[in-house]
Amino acid sequence: MFRLLVWLRRLAHALWLRVALFAALAFLAVIAAHLAAPLVPDWLEERINAEAVLPVLEILASSMLAVSTFSLGIMVQTHRAALQNATPRVLDLMLEDGLTHNVLGIFIGAFVYALTALILFQAGFDSGAALVLGVTLAVTGAVVLALLRWIAHLTTLGTLRDALARAEDQARSALKRHRHKPALGASPIGPETVLPDDARTIAAPRSGVLQVINVQGLARCAPGPVWVLRRPGQQILRGAPFLQVPAGQGDAASDEAMLDCFVIGDTRTFEQDPAFALTVLSEIASRALSPAVNDPGTAIEVVSRLERLLWDWAQASKSDAVEGATVFVHPWTPPELIEAAFAAIARDGAPMLEVAGHLLEALTALGQAPEGSLAEAARAMQARARAHAEAALRLEADADRLPPEA
Repeated sequence: MFRLLVWLRRLAHALWLRVALFAALAFLAVIAAHLAAPLVPDWLEERINAEAVLPVLEILASSMLAVSTFSLGIMVQTHRAALQNATPRVLDLMLEDGLTHNVLGIFIGAFVYALTALILFQAGFDSGAALVLGVTLAVTGAVVLALLRWIAHLTTLGTLRDALARAEDQARSALKRHRHKPALGASPIGPETVLPDDARTIAAPRSGVLQVINVQGLARCAPGPVWVLRRPGQQILRGAPFLQVPAGQGDAASDEAMLDCFVIGDTRTFEQDPAFALTVLSEIASRALSPAVNDPGTAIEVVSRLERLLWDWAQASKSDAVEGATVFVHPWTPPELIEAAFAAIARDGAPMLEVAGHLLEALTALGQAPEGSLAEAARAMQARARAHAEAALRLEADADRLPPEA
């Protein structure tokens, strides 16, 4: 059931689903209009007949087919532009764009509606033309509104700023969830955690990337404490140690039930992996710093976004809510978040004084964060970034212009 819910949640973001729903609603609307034909007054039926409605339906069908094809082409082009300008990981965020789904759904739904109505009229079901005209006017109004929203949306869709905004929003949501549940609602595994010497190991059922852990479900089906050896975002290998439980605890059935509480896929996802969201932003900066792009301004903007994301995360109230006290999971630590955010930028931006200087200033600010472990990690990364810059800058005068150590 847990895997089904995860699949349905992801399905809700699929482009084809919303398009199919709009098309199905359009088909049902035209069928309902024909079935309700006996309710239409005779005088209205005489005034508005099939001959009056057919030209409107033909125009709507032909125009919506062209608009839908054009819009799909635009969507593909913007996705390719985002892949080239930002990072391939941003594509997953763009494919979940609700406005694009709604607009394309309305366009294709209007085409299906008009085509279905034309087929029924040509087949002799020409009653209820007045109702069909009313539905057609409503569909036309929805198309006009969708066109206006689509035109406004196209001004930013696929641009680098759009990709940065999507990645930042995703990172903010992931960090907020991590702040509220550092160990996904389980008991965190730390340096003080001691596993039993005789613990029984449960192997991973398949190879892939661990994407989601159902902590509550794992606590319900586990007969006792269970230690999860991998966390979302990490690679697991079939047959490798995955879970540990006390010796003599559980059986084959309970082991299978526990393994059903995990979702393993081919790639990392943002659902329970805050470091991945920060890595995506860092990748955008690294691409901008490549010799082929040479765009230090974008890297500086990414550093600013990462700085405020981590600062706000440190300022937010921390929650130690535990939903599954008998489940133990490795949490993402502040040093790992700092590493995911700034390590690649410190390396790739070292030869550019403006990037290295801005990065050192950002890390200096994060070194004053109220979260002690985050501040300490930022200061350690600052020393590392300074070493990168001093080694990469060709002129001693440029190295002397780096911000002083805090």
